[in-house]
Amino acid sequence: MAVASAKPAPRAVARPQNVLIVGVGGQGVIMVSKVLASLCQLQGYDVKQSQVHGMAKRGGTVFSHVRYGERVYSPTIPEGEADVLVALEWAEGMRWLPYLEQKNGTVFVDTQQIVPPFACRNRHRGAVGGYVRETVADIMAHVPNSFALDALGIATALGVPKASNSVLLGAMSTALEFPPDDWKEIIERFVPPKTVQANLKCFDSGRDWALSFDRDGLLEKHAESAPLTVETPREKPDDLSHIDIEANWCKGCDICVRFCPERCLVMNDQQIAEVAYPERCTGCRICEWLCPDFAITVKTPGAVA
Repeated sequence: MAVASAKPAPRAVARPQNVLIVGVGGQGVIMVSKVLASLCQLQGYDVKQSQVHGMAKRGGTVFSHVRYGERVYSPTIPEGEADVLVALEWAEGMRWLPYLEQKNGTVFVDTQQIVPPFACRNRHRGAVGGYVRETVADIMAHVPNSFALDALGIATALGVPKASNSVLLGAMSTALEFPPDDWKEIIERFVPPKTVQANLKCFDSGRDWALSFDRDGLLEKHAESAPLTVETPREKPDDLSHIDIEANWCKGCDICVRFCPERCLVMNDQQIAEVAYPERCTGCRICEWLCPDFAITVKTPGAVA
């Protein structure tokens, strides 16, 4: 008869430990929180998890609270009491900073920017968008224990851009006292079987990055940097935004045509979206964001990182 293995005795903690994971739809916020919650259970802790992801399919905010300890009663983290904040998107990291415990809290934030359409209320060329203006230097000056990394870039270099959340998991693992092998055991349970090795490589890369983090070097690099997103005037025709439409992917839903503020797009005779008035495009990216088939890409030469 098989004997169930006993849970390890949890390490005594003075109060519940609070980890807040935030991002936008499609980044894998919930996966990160489930990995952490399951790991805490594996270690024998009482765990509470809560999450909100109702707008995930349209790039909306997604966040998850994970609390663990000897005894946890509430599933939500009070403002100013998060021990660790993990942000998979830059603006979401800035928005949730008030929840971080300012003196001893640690923040891991991806410098990836997913600019929502409503940040482009002024659609004139050269207009300053409504996206957050804080720089890497700003957040590192404001939060002593802060790590700003290009998790998407790390994952892309490894050939799996969708696994940037595993890069953040690896970085976050350095702030929590759980063995790396236990993290990997849980990750294997939550990712598709064919992507296990890729996700584990991303985890190791994120962990290695955090352990070798050069704070002074990064601060020097960004000391005089402009905001991460800068929109500059575009006057020459060659400098205008360019809309690429993959015709084979377009299903003819007409959403992009109806929602384009400048009426740049039309449906052709085959009911495929095409660009009729490219000179009108201001790079607001609404068509790209709303396309359910991922058939549209907007290239904006004036936006630099």
